[in-house]
Amino acid sequence: MSKTLDQIKLDQIPDHVAIIMDGNGRWAEKQGQMRIMGHHEGVNSVHEVTEAATRLNIKYLTLYTFSTENWNRPKEEIDALMELLVMSIKNETPTLMKNSIRLQTIGDLNQLPSKCKQQLLETVDQTKNNTNVTLILAISYSGRWDILQAAKKIAVKVKAGEIDPETINENTLNKALNTGQFPNPDLLIRTSGEYRISNFLLWEIAYSEIHFTETLWPDFKKDDFYKAILDYQGRKRRFGKTAEQI
Repeated sequence: MSKTLDQIKLDQIPDHVAIIMDGNGRWAEKQGQMRIMGHHEGVNSVHEVTEAATRLNIKYLTLYTFSTENWNRPKEEIDALMELLVMSIKNETPTLMKNSIRLQTIGDLNQLPSKCKQQLLETVDQTKNNTNVTLILAISYSGRWDILQAAKKIAVKVKAGEIDPETINENTLNKALNTGQFPNPDLLIRTSGEYRISNFLLWEIAYSEIHFTETLWPDFKKDDFYKAILDYQGRKRRFGKTAEQI
């Protein structure tokens, strides 16, 4: 039993945790291996963190899996990543069903290879009635892309006379985003010692607590996740108010 887990207050668990999984390539380089081996090892961390989130009854877990900018990487690495994604989802589907985990995606899936998109959609459909953690994979996703597509969607409705421009508010944009059906993250975690958001959930993390760690993603395990939750529980979330108003 983890000592860190014992310290967590189960009545103060965040509803939604989002993670920028960074450091796979550097982890592989430190091991003297090809970059793809870091991605393979990173899958084990995904498994561990999902188990930890399930144990804590976290309702939503969003993982930054592949950004729109990642399409600029070498073709060999992209191809290997797509194959790994297909294999991982296929292998993990029985576990998702066993633990009643619902798989969802955000991002431009039309950019994915057909085999990858098909496997994703099949698993999304297969797990749609599961009721524990909702595991959201951000694939071919970026915050700017999502805000842009949301703005276009709203503009089309304005042009068609379905929306009065004077009535457009935050809720209008929320609903038009890929993330519209999910609550905003309470906690954002970034691994590998980088201190930036990297175009992830730009609108949604306006009031998220942020936890940075030096740990590379393949080394990020359950106890690291529990430490991030414990760090979150030590914060005072004021949402623009004073401490006295909370």
